[in-house]
Amino acid sequence: MISFCIALVALIVGFFTYGKFVEKVFGIDPARKTPAIANPDGVDFVPMSGWKIFMIQFLNIAGLGPIFGAIMGAKFGTSSFLWIVFGTIFAGAVHDFMAGMISLRHNGESQPETIGRYLGSTAKVVMRAFTVILMILVGVVFVAGPADLLAMLTPEHLDSTFWIFVIFAYYILATMFPIDKIIGKIYPVFAIALIFMAIGILVMLFVSFPAIPEITDGLENKIGDTANNPIFPMLFISIACGAISGFHATQSPLMARCMTNERQGRYIFYGAMVTEGIVALIWAAAATYFFSPEGQSFFGVTEPDKVNGNSAIIVNTISKGWLGIVGGALAILGVVAAPITSGDTAFRSARLIVADFLHMEQRSIIKRLMICVPLFVVAIVILIYNLADPAGFEKIWRYFAWSNQTLAVFTLWAITVYLAQQKKPYWITLIPALFMMAVVLTYILFDRSGIALSYTTSVIISIVAVAVSAIYFFIRRPHMSDHEKP
Repeated sequence: MISFCIALVALIVGFFTYGKFVEKVFGIDPARKTPAIANPDGVDFVPMSGWKIFMIQFLNIAGLGPIFGAIMGAKFGTSSFLWIVFGTIFAGAVHDFMAGMISLRHNGESQPETIGRYLGSTAKVVMRAFTVILMILVGVVFVAGPADLLAMLTPEHLDSTFWIFVIFAYYILATMFPIDKIIGKIYPVFAIALIFMAIGILVMLFVSFPAIPEITDGLENKIGDTANNPIFPMLFISIACGAISGFHATQSPLMARCMTNERQGRYIFYGAMVTEGIVALIWAAAATYFFSPEGQSFFGVTEPDKVNGNSAIIVNTISKGWLGIVGGALAILGVVAAPITSGDTAFRSARLIVADFLHMEQRSIIKRLMICVPLFVVAIVILIYNLADPAGFEKIWRYFAWSNQTLAVFTLWAITVYLAQQKKPYWITLIPALFMMAVVLTYILFDRSGIALSYTTSVIISIVAVAVSAIYFFIRRPHMSDHEKP
């Protein structure tokens, strides 16, 4: 538990130290009018209190990633602790903060528009399509997980299929209505459930004080099939939302449209990511114990092959095993709340991204329907495929995971160019951009869902590509002007 405790403290300290440094690098202006104050529209640009925006941002970004992703990452061993801590502090939180604040400075514009502003018109066009597809995938993958968990809590006739349709119906309503009518009212309740879940599992970790492997014991890959699942890049793809996630940059503009002062930025964007990192760390620790022989015995796992590969069953087993039937049910509802509240805003982000590049106002419900109907039709088709194919969810999740981290790379590069133009320390995003570029390239070249090259070949090609990108950036940097300075 020593490694876990140090990691927990490191995340908290990181918020107050490195988070403050990143805020200083950006240079907030408390006197500057925010888009919600300057251009309120009653639908998306709606002034809201800081604590409520934080709760919404936290729930928006805290999907299945910091829970299911952390559980899958725990299979690799204690290296998951290191990635969660360093990824959150130096990559994910910086990524979320900068994406949100740059959007704030540009009237709450969507992420593809920001990428195009700093990486060029071609990148803008590509990222518009790429991001919308990712948002639809997020909405789809964040239906199946909570549906499975709800099916475990309800009578047998209310199966996963039933809950999929219920959740999807909620997504439609949350996407269509003004942000303060449904999301602004229901999210605080969801937040309480999610916080109860995290605190409940955290308390039980300290009460039980299980024998969790320490980082000092080594960073050996504990996963069964190490040949097809090397720590690099698989760990960094598995744990996304608990370390760095491109999806978050699509959510930050939603909250940038509701902020009333730039002072709120560090707490809303950097703070929400650190909070999510803490949730991921808690579940990584719990899952690490669960996968150990002692944990399997304590939780009464008799068929590990059937249980260890299903994150929903693991969540259900840990929650009820540590918190009892009632407490476990409440904890599971917290886990359910996370992906549902990410799925609804994913579709909302998709609507706003399409509206931005079509220059279509969103005050009229007819205009909202014109965009939403095609999006939901595509999502329904993917959902049907997911239900028809037993391996459908796994396939969709892999594509989602890769595209999610790829989006983070583009966002980090855009932020790096922005910082270079402003003559500010751009290395705070350049280093994460280069690292994550190596991750996504190695993954798509090596993984069987991608090109399926040998591991050595994939790594070499990725290193060369990263080196070329870095050289190109330093050649171009002297020619970057600050004409885009807001």
